[in-house]
Amino acid sequence: MTHSSGSLAPHSKAASLAGGPASEAADTRADPVQQFVLTGPVTDYDPRVTPIRGDLADIALAGRFFAPHYVAPQIHRVAASGAMLRKAGAGDAQAVSQLLPGEAFALLDSTGDWGWGYGLHDGYCGYVRLDQITLGSADPSHVVHSRSALVFAEPSIKTPMVAALPMGARIAVDATSECGRFLSVACGWMSARHAVPLAEQGCDPVDRALQLVGAPYLWGGRGGDALDCSGLVQLVLGLAGIAAPRDSDQQMAALGRALADDEPLQRGDLVFFPGHVGIMMDADTLVHANAHWMQVVAEPLADVIARFPETTLQPVLARKRIA
Repeated sequence: MTHSSGSLAPHSKAASLAGGPASEAADTRADPVQQFVLTGPVTDYDPRVTPIRGDLADIALAGRFFAPHYVAPQIHRVAASGAMLRKAGAGDAQAVSQLLPGEAFALLDSTGDWGWGYGLHDGYCGYVRLDQITLGSADPSHVVHSRSALVFAEPSIKTPMVAALPMGARIAVDATSECGRFLSVACGWMSARHAVPLAEQGCDPVDRALQLVGAPYLWGGRGGDALDCSGLVQLVLGLAGIAAPRDSDQQMAALGRALADDEPLQRGDLVFFPGHVGIMMDADTLVHANAHWMQVVAEPLADVIARFPETTLQPVLARKRIA
């Protein structure tokens, strides 16, 4: 399916901004910087990772997609509490993903208490509360690689705990305020054992997944405190230095090479099911966040397959190996 060059424009003024025919009411003195030309049909796109709405789009899409307005994003950082990314700007709207503390969010539009944009780590679009993101925060230098990192008021475990950061949280460490086994961060002090420099990521993703066994299942979750299936895979691969898309179908399309039917599974292989994914601990055991147990578990792959209804023609859609 393709879209014609004007299929996304709700009125003729937008055509003027994109280099198309202008209506009589359109301002013909528009800034030349805003003139964009589409040269042909636009291929279909994934709205989850394409920052375009009926009224505006990221300026990076100018010339590729038709929109009334193109906006340059403002880069924010997610607050220490983290944030849920939602389908709409309302607290009861469905969660689509989670933004972890310190991650970057590209803000394209704001209305009331909500902003619309996308996470820079995977391009996933959605709405976030404006009080959960900040502009002008320091760029992170480290990432939490333990299941949870406690932050204390002073460089001592005997002082009050002021925060808890989940696995995957990104933090800016003040290198000028070193104190033995503790790192100085914005809200206090945390153990140096709980974080690694962003430039030094490269752990065994299965080790990280096993640290999360017992963590509760949360639709949209992707941090150490609660996760869904693809959030777990994205998180542990990211800590290993491997960028992964957000959802299981995107991961199946983008990651690794497909195993031949006669190739045995091994540690670190990904197994994809309809709407689900997990990572192999060994040839027989799958680590996955799932709604059956409502937590992250390590269990026989055969048990997972057996739980699919008999009407499911192909429980295992793909087996992929990441080099």
